[in-house]
Amino acid sequence: NTTLPILLTEVDNTQPFTLTAKVTPGFTTEGTYNAADLFVYANDTLWQKFAFEQDERGNHRIVTVRTQGTSDDNNHERLTVPSVYLKISSDTRTIASYYSLDQKEWQMVRLYKNYYPGKIWVGIASQCPQKGECTSLFEEVSLQQTAVSDFRMGE
Repeated sequence: NTTLPILLTEVDNTQPFTLTAKVTPGFTTEGTYNAADLFVYANDTLWQKFAFEQDERGNHRIVTVRTQGTSDDNNHERLTVPSVYLKISSDTRTIASYYSLDQKEWQMVRLYKNYYPGKIWVGIASQCPQKGECTSLFEEVSLQQTAVSDFRMGE
């Protein structure tokens, strides 16, 4: 199955928003690219994935994929914890992605111009594109109509 079912909700992108969740992916020994994801989605050629993902070496990493026609793929920090907090925030002009181990200190992983249309969707997904299955746990999911006040610090 090369599809990725995503649970989405519509967002007014002309207003600030912040999507946050504690994620625990269903990592397995053979689960290359298993992940728990947060999404910003406009259409099939304009979207962003922000994930806690297992790489091809079995490492668990923070990963971002940004698609504007074609996709880039950026692997970030390697982590040895079972769960992380992920956050995507927009002030209507800028979108940024952050992770945290304790929901107090946030690490910025990506920041870019918000070029999405006025109506978009944000949401969550659990992915297993290679082998087996991946059941991820999403806790403390929150969608607020505010942006972080400091885009560098994620607070």
